[in-house]
Amino acid sequence: MEHKEDKKHNKGGRPKKGATEKLTYRVAVKLAAADYFRLMTRAYEAGVSRSEYMRECFLNGHVKGRLSEEHATHVRNLCGMANNLNQLARRANAGGFYGERDDCKVAVARIHELLNKIGI
Repeated sequence: MEHKEDKKHNKGGRPKKGATEKLTYRVAVKLAAADYFRLMTRAYEAGVSRSEYMRECFLNGHVKGRLSEEHATHVRNLCGMANNLNQLARRANAGGFYGERDDCKVAVARIHELLNKIGI
C-alpha cells in the first residue's frame, strides 16, 4: 500500500494569520518618566496591555476601557430583568394582560431604575 501525504491535511490548532494581520513591525518610543507612568496607569485602567493601548490610540484616537465590575453587574441584572419581562409578556399574551399588569409595571420600573444607575 502506498501512503500519499496530503499537503492540505489539517494538523489542528489555530489557523495562521494573514500577512496583513501579523504584528511584525516594532516601534520604539522614548517617554519621560511621567509620560511612561501615565501610559502604564491608563493601560491598567483600560484593562489592556501597553502595546494594545498604544495601538488603540493610534487607530481610534482614544482607548475605550473595559466594563467595570459595577457596570458588568448592572448589565447582568438588566439581562435577568429583561428575561423576566419577556416571561411576563408571554404570560400576558397567553392569559390576558390584566392578570400580569402589576408585575409588568414593577419589572419596567426596576429596569428604568437600573438604566438610570448605569447612566443610559
